[in-house]
Amino acid sequence: MPKTREQLISSHETRNRRRQRVRSRIKGAAGRPRLTVFRSNRGIYAQVIDDLEGKTLVSASFKEIRETGLKKTEAAGKVGELLAARAKENNIGQVVFDRGAYLYHGRVKALAEAVRKGGIEF
Repeated sequence: MPKTREQLISSHETRNRRRQRVRSRIKGAAGRPRLTVFRSNRGIYAQVIDDLEGKTLVSASFKEIRETGLKKTEAAGKVGELLAARAKENNIGQVVFDRGAYLYHGRVKALAEAVRKGGIEF
């Protein structure tokens, strides 16, 4: 059964409310920037952001992974490893993890664990 306009609006609003609720508790500073995750249907993106200056310090994307035939969760792990390596190059050792509106499960969890394995603390 197709969803009505009210149901679509309410699901979009609930996602935005969930995102705002998580972000209201999290602020990234120069000493401890924010690691934010965006998950699309095709892949996953991650950025390390200094909220005081409003600048992206490091980023990584599934598009940068050269391996083919990976599942989405495996690709998320590779993105986490890539992001951790780039953060280490830029002398970033600690971050605040911002999962956005996504549950800490599946691809988001795989990315977070790979970043931790790469030596970045949250």
